Amino acid sequence: MSEFGRYGLPLEVKYCKECTMSNQRPSSTVEFKNKPGEKKRAISFGEDGICEACRYAKKKKLINWDEREKELTELCNKFRRNDGRYDVIVPGSGGKDSVMAAHILKFQYNMNPILVTWPPALYTQIGRDNFDAWLRAGFANFTYNQNKKVHRTLTKFSFENLCHPFQPFILGQKNLAPKMSLLMDIPLVVYGENEAEYGNAVEENEKPTRDSKYFAANFGVEELTLGGVNVKDLMKEFNFSLADMEAYFPADPEKIQKVGTEVHYLGYYKRWHPQETYYFSVENSDFRPNYERTEGSYSMYSSLDDKIDWLHYYTTYTKFGVGRATYDSAQEIRNGDITREDGLALIKRFDGEFPQVYLQDCLEYMDITEQKFHDVIEGARTPHLWEKRFGKWELKKPIWS
Repeated sequence: MSEFGRYGLPLEVKYCKECTMSNQRPSSTVEFKNKPGEKKRAISFGEDGICEACRYAKKKKLINWDEREKELTELCNKFRRNDGRYDVIVPGSGGKDSVMAAHILKFQYNMNPILVTWPPALYTQIGRDNFDAWLRAGFANFTYNQNKKVHRTLTKFSFENLCHPFQPFILGQKNLAPKMSLLMDIPLVVYGENEAEYGNAVEENEKPTRDSKYFAANFGVEELTLGGVNVKDLMKEFNFSLADMEAYFPADPEKIQKVGTEVHYLGYYKRWHPQETYYFSVENSDFRPNYERTEGSYSMYSSLDDKIDWLHYYTTYTKFGVGRATYDSAQEIRNGDITREDGLALIKRFDGEFPQVYLQDCLEYMDITEQKFHDVIEGARTPHLWEKRFGKWELKKPIWS
């Protein structure tokens, strides 16, 4: 009998002994290969019952940050242009991480960053306000305004076929900056935080750069899959041209090599702490938290800019049993901001909360009914994680059991 169930997740549910993450959390996916039924690599646990994200958090405490500072200085010296032209691309939408990355590079390392934005499908008001505040802090920006017909179609298909409505945003978030590097002949791209340290393979955290497999590939349209559908079929069905679709494709690896594009994480060189990043952004760009608690969690300053974010975390709860409060609490436990007991209480209270506030906006954007929404959610639910009790879906093995 197989030890793995739907999505390739372990049938035996375990929770980290130090944080609140379960062994059902999937690692990052190469999105332009993501197909229905794809098997995920889940976060690994050691024999001591501790997840790899917690192990890496402990390892970070042993890092010689003075040496990392020297590495960052050398990196900036290598790419800095002395004629005043832009010399580094900072991708982002005005969230706390991109705000801090851009500010540090410009005002502490004398770099000339140009900001590049793949905007949310559905900006929240606080997201738009924070984006404007970012630019007012002293930065220029290129925003790629997507073909709205294409973007809505891909969001709809990503939800219906993959229960993953955030895929079109992730594609642009990872692909746009390297492509702009090619267009503008600016080899250095710097993101803020490395998301890999929250559950990807440990080796992805031990280098300063993003693996090019996430943003570069020499594929033809016959080999690319977006929204769970072959790109060639999408183009034929909706009469989309290659130009319409190209923004969602990975960069050409030969061109990446020719320009010498390097995609780095500032979080490799600097001690990255989400709460401190939030305070830094407030002080240096008029960044503001949400006006109220985010549904599904207790946080008010993370993932604020896109209304589809709320829906995205509800889908991860359905598919993997991991909701927004689990993600937030696990991170804050590792950073020493809350205890594991605090995390358990927060998860029990908030995880899996229905994303009511922006639901109608998302349904209208995807052009689906509320019944279709529920059908997709139920169709994506993972059997080994859930059972119905008194007419209500509940986790078979919640963390507090």
